[in-house]
Amino acid sequence: MLRRALPAPALPLYDVAATRRLEAAAAAALPPHSLMQRAGLAVARPARALAPPARTVWIACGPGNNGGDGLEAAAQLQRMGTRPLVTWLGTPERASADTLASLERAREAGVRFAAEPPDGLGPNDLCIDALLGIGAQRAPQGRMADWIAALNASAAPTLAVDLPTGLCADTGSALFSGAETDPSALGYRGVVAQHTLSLLTCKPGLFTHHGRDTAGVVWFDELGVSHAASGLDAPAPVAELRAPAPRPPRPHASHKGRWGDVAVIGGEGLARRGLGMSGAAQLAASAALHAGAGRVLLCLLDDGATPALPEQPELMLRRFEALDLRHAAVVCGCGGGDAVRAVLPAVLAQSPRLVLDADALNAIAADPGLRTQAQHRAARGAITVLTPHPLEAARLLGTDARAVQADRLAAARALSAAFEAVVVLKGSGSVVAAPGHTPVLNLSGNARLATAGTGDVLAGLCAARLAAAPDAFTAVVEAVHDHGAAAERFPATHTLTAGALARALTP
Repeated sequence: MLRRALPAPALPLYDVAATRRLEAAAAAALPPHSLMQRAGLAVARPARALAPPARTVWIACGPGNNGGDGLEAAAQLQRMGTRPLVTWLGTPERASADTLASLERAREAGVRFAAEPPDGLGPNDLCIDALLGIGAQRAPQGRMADWIAALNASAAPTLAVDLPTGLCADTGSALFSGAETDPSALGYRGVVAQHTLSLLTCKPGLFTHHGRDTAGVVWFDELGVSHAASGLDAPAPVAELRAPAPRPPRPHASHKGRWGDVAVIGGEGLARRGLGMSGAAQLAASAALHAGAGRVLLCLLDDGATPALPEQPELMLRRFEALDLRHAAVVCGCGGGDAVRAVLPAVLAQSPRLVLDADALNAIAADPGLRTQAQHRAARGAITVLTPHPLEAARLLGTDARAVQADRLAAARALSAAFEAVVVLKGSGSVVAAPGHTPVLNLSGNARLATAGTGDVLAGLCAARLAAAPDAFTAVVEAVHDHGAAAERFPATHTLTAGALARALTP
């Protein structure tokens, strides 16, 4: 059954290994060639829907079974009255039995074949990318690379079969040839599709890193295969998409104590190093305030140089020594600079619910004593949330940002295990991971979040949700979703600054 790949309420995502096991079990339980016929029909149906008046449907087929799916789709489209044009990089001598069967069906149906891509495709035409599937290990080269360039240059939209060619199904990173020492620096060189039809399972790489920019609208067809029918125990998903349930209205008979206190600690003063960073802490505090925290306490590490914040009198200023860290959800690190190191030992020791961001993460990465203290918090029942961007995550993991981006799911899981914490690895398709939970890939948000301060807003929002909710993982998943949703709702005619984003949040 074809459906949009949206969580309702959750959609499991499977890696290549699990998909291969399910595929093999399903193929063994069905008559020969049945699974490829189902895949071809699954591709043909949305192709007809996407371009009903198409003059030409160009199907670029690779040498493997992904190309076989494209050949089968061509046979199905021909029988439906559409005249596809196929270019195929395979040879009968090296093709699988299933691919050969679909090749014969395409020829019997009268499908046109060509040696090179057609010229002059227009917006009413359609391209289908069936070059490489989940088994691809290296970047496309030679004629396949030329065909990818033709797909991307075409005025016709592209429908990718299973995933865009050049994308790693498990990680969302770009495939590379193996000769490059720094593949991420080369950028993405694969197909950029407007639609992707994921077959049999949904793959995590479609929803993080390069996947968000290259897969377009993702559709899913399980090809009529269930775990029970295939005789295979349901594999554990490596991640999931989740749509947070709508929060019920706040009871009329409630008070500020019901929604908890948030204490924000950060904002190194200008006098310390000549780098004023109080704005970051103020943004986090503003986010917590607009997200509905009962009280928001702001501790600026500026030696008391800020006597008041007239633009937001609801924020209660405190010196660090006056804070009661035991009864608040604490955000520490936003704009904290070097000054945050002096207060971190007490914060780590006393706060039962703690969001660590920015300079607090950098301090922990650089100081073995602080790192050990952070890692021991879980043993006494304290909740820790880490909100790193890729470079901060790399510092905590002792690697570099390229390695983190190459496998964002693995990096988030490694951090959550190392600190026994809820981790938000920020970026395109933010990952939320925690021990004992299936990681969640977040679908909300857009490129307007790529400005200074929006991460501070997320930290404050996480603390506000943490102050009012008993389950930390659910609270953080909701916060990450709401942060992105606020950016999506923001008027296109207005500039989205971090301050405006904070004010756009709702309880």
